[in-house]
Parts: sequence; C-alpha cells; structure tokens
Amino acid sequence: MDKGRATLAGKAGEYHFDCPVDNMLFSFKGVKGDDFKKVLAAGTADAGVVAWLNAQGTKKSPEEIEAWSEQVEGLHPYGNPGQKDWFGGECARLKLDPAKTALFDYLEEDDRQTFARK
Repeated sequence: MDKGRATLAGKAGEYHFDCPVDNMLFSFKGVKGDDFKKVLAAGTADAGVVAWLNAQGTKKSPEEIEAWSEQVEGLHPYGNPGQKDWFGGECARLKLDPAKTALFDYLEEDDRQTFARK
C-alpha cells in the first residue's frame, strides 16, 4: 500500500509498484496491480484496501491466507540459482548472510539502511 501511494504521489524513488514482489500478492488474490492502484488513488484507508482485497479476485480461506503468508515470508532467494548471485551481492552490501536471510528480512534491512541515510 505504501509503495503504491508513494508511486501515485510521485515519490517512489527507486521503488517500483507492481513489481514481482507486489505480484506475489496480486497473483495469489487474482487481482491486477492497476485495479489495486485505483483503490489507493481513491484515498482508501488501509482497512478499506484490505476489505477490497478480501472481496476481490479469488476467494481465500483464512487457512489458505496463513499458508501463503508463511510460504512468502520464508522465501530464500539465495537457494534459487537464478537469484543467487544477485541476492548474495545485495546481502553483502547490507552485511547480511545470504544463506540465512529471507527475502522480506532483506527488504526490511534494505529499507532500514536506505532511509537511515536520508
């Protein structure tokens, strides 16, 4: 939501809305990034965006949502041959161990370090 709102405000910087990470959620729910962005552009608060997601696309049970969330939170790009070099370099830049770092832990640390410099 924050990245979409920053994109709409022209303040996303190097971040890209509707990227592969965003599309993990959009694909899971069967919605399109453009439709999600329209909800944000309407000024919908976070709770309203969540309600919209729950009402749109593919219906998901609480168990399906929890299983998907656990799967996504546990992604380790270093174990993927196509992402290993990129992820290893990114983790080195942030002083993280790529073999022990999950994707979202990397993203959180990248944000922490990036915004600490500004």
